[in-house]
Amino acid sequence: MVALLLPEASELIMSSDDAKLFVGGLNFDTNESTLKQTFSKYGQIVDVVVVKDRETQRSRGFGFVTFDNQDDAKDALQALNGKTVDGRQIRVDQAGKASDRNRGGGGYRGGSGGGRGFPRGGRGGRGGGDGYGGGYGSSYGGSRFDSRIGGYGRGSRDYYGG
Repeated sequence: MVALLLPEASELIMSSDDAKLFVGGLNFDTNESTLKQTFSKYGQIVDVVVVKDRETQRSRGFGFVTFDNQDDAKDALQALNGKTVDGRQIRVDQAGKASDRNRGGGGYRGGSGGGRGFPRGGRGGRGGGDGYGGGYGSSYGGSRFDSRIGGYGRGSRDYYGG
């Protein structure tokens, strides 16, 4: 009998995820009660959260509304996406789903590592590889500073006839 209850419990968890909506573009003065009042026209609401900054407790301009069932959530999404709440046009989407924005990368520097400046190894080290003349440890010149004579870049020595 316990095995029969587990699938039902997991279905409830899945349906609450499908019934959870992301609401973006909120006015910084919009609060949970305003969102609940706006969205409750479309069905029974289980939870409303306006995400706030940890330090200042000001709204970060987005939140989540969770409905009792996913059909009500879909109705609200279709009806309210692009509508105006508290003087701002809101964007409503299913929570946790990628939208038309690119959600890849992230953080400053795009999340891809590397970048210019000094890579993880500090200055020089293994011979550069960043396209600016091979760094201090370059292996193609006589002197350890040879790669920097005549400007930056490996082809610059030919330009000056050297």
